[in-house]
Amino acid sequence: MALDDILKQVPIDDIAAKLNVSPDVAKAAVEQGGAVLLGGLAKNAASEKGSAAIQNALRKHEGKAGVSKVDEVDQADGDKIVTHVLGDEKQQVTSKLNSSEKTAGIDFGKLLPILAPIIMGLIANKNKEKSTTADGAESGGGIGDLIGGLIGGGDKDGSGGGIGDLLGGILGGGSSSGGGGIGDLLGGLFGGKK
Repeated sequence: MALDDILKQVPIDDIAAKLNVSPDVAKAAVEQGGAVLLGGLAKNAASEKGSAAIQNALRKHEGKAGVSKVDEVDQADGDKIVTHVLGDEKQQVTSKLNSSEKTAGIDFGKLLPILAPIIMGLIANKNKEKSTTADGAESGGGIGDLIGGLIGGGDKDGSGGGIGDLLGGILGGGSSSGGGGIGDLLGGLFGGKK
């Protein structure tokens, strides 16, 4: 699973209409928001307590597929997910995302609660798939590796791209700008320093 899998499950055109932006801006915002949520999930999965909490939350989302309309998403549940994933940094992260020039006009405070249940459903289904293909044997890695694989974006043939590259771009990787920006903000959230 990679960025394209997530994008296929998200009603980009409906999000664009609801937020009164173009589909291209909505797609860029979904990419940024998805990367931020996955990065936060990866950070949480790094601890035993966080990993257990994510596993518990995933059970509630197993079997859920993508949606065709924003109104099909449980946004109250999405808001709870965003709060758990971003913690005390929620307001700061959404404010920083709101100030991005690439996604002008997007209110990430509204978008992230739409994306969170969709992403959790995709991870839950992938996690269930992984455990059923293990044929009863203990599969290695756990939820942290699964989320890390999503962020890494690479697949078996070694092709890169995907969310890992996007997250790197959002976090300031490859940018010639002189610091600041979302990379500095999320560096603290994801445990790194810039």
